Amino acid sequence: MKKALIIHNRISENALQDELDVLDQVGVVEKAFTDLGYETFRDDFDLNMQRVKDSIQKIDPHFIFNLVETVDGKGNLSFMAPALFENMNIPFSGSGSFAMYVTSNKVLTKESFINSGIPTGEWFSANELNKLNPAKRYIVKPLGEDGSVGISEEGVFEGNDPKIKDFLKNNNPNEFFIEEYIHGREFNISVIGGKNGGCVLPPAEIRFIDFPEGKPHVLGYKSKWDEDSFEYKNTVRTFDFPESDKELLEKVKQISLNCWNKFNLKGYVRVDIRLDEKNNPYVLEINANPCISPDAGFYAACKQAGLKFTDVISEIIHDAQR
Repeated sequence: MKKALIIHNRISENALQDELDVLDQVGVVEKAFTDLGYETFRDDFDLNMQRVKDSIQKIDPHFIFNLVETVDGKGNLSFMAPALFENMNIPFSGSGSFAMYVTSNKVLTKESFINSGIPTGEWFSANELNKLNPAKRYIVKPLGEDGSVGISEEGVFEGNDPKIKDFLKNNNPNEFFIEEYIHGREFNISVIGGKNGGCVLPPAEIRFIDFPEGKPHVLGYKSKWDEDSFEYKNTVRTFDFPESDKELLEKVKQISLNCWNKFNLKGYVRVDIRLDEKNNPYVLEINANPCISPDAGFYAACKQAGLKFTDVISEIIHDAQR
């Protein structure tokens, strides 16, 4: 019987829901591998690379499913997992170490967008406040976190608001960057690897329902993890669009495919896109290792496409071996 190892980030003591969510992902992936006839194993990944390597060698898996979202609590170290798997020459799910390294650092991602001709909003480092346009709004974001960790409406400022300095002072400015805030529609585009490259799944829009005037449309930590919050209850995913959106949807799908190709992505990814007031699309970020728990956007897109999750996992396995 073939063996599959599902490896995830180590869960810290007193972990919150955003961290515990990976165990839900492990569960659905484990079931899919069992249905596919694999013997399954679990392990976690940390900075003790020799321990991890020894554990993998002991299991001797035919395939590794990579659910490592952070290493030592840092999202920008997640590339270390695929780097180890590459070194051990074991097939694994998702993108390679270089793609993970670039996409887990938001500024490197932004620079790559510009070099690849992919539209994205302006951005600045935390020490470039003098370059901000007083007539624009900006959002302060963490450089290397996913799952909306560190993102909130409290991080949205006018370009000339002195409070932005206080915000950065109260945090570690070296771990944040400043991005142009785009107050428009938001799309999540899931892409899965196929025989002929990336295949775009049905696009989803995140709708901000009954947000008071002036309240920033931010898909932040509360929106994803705080079930009692206004933001969680009033940000709604939909796959229903009017016919008038057909051309727009084709555009955001093509941009997402461009991201797949330019960043040499594999397996499964999610591309987040915002529109400005003139319906011009701008890529916010690429998540090269998105959440695949049953309530997540990727899983919902698979379901909308009529795909069984077991078949999705099978396709991800095949894409890793192409």
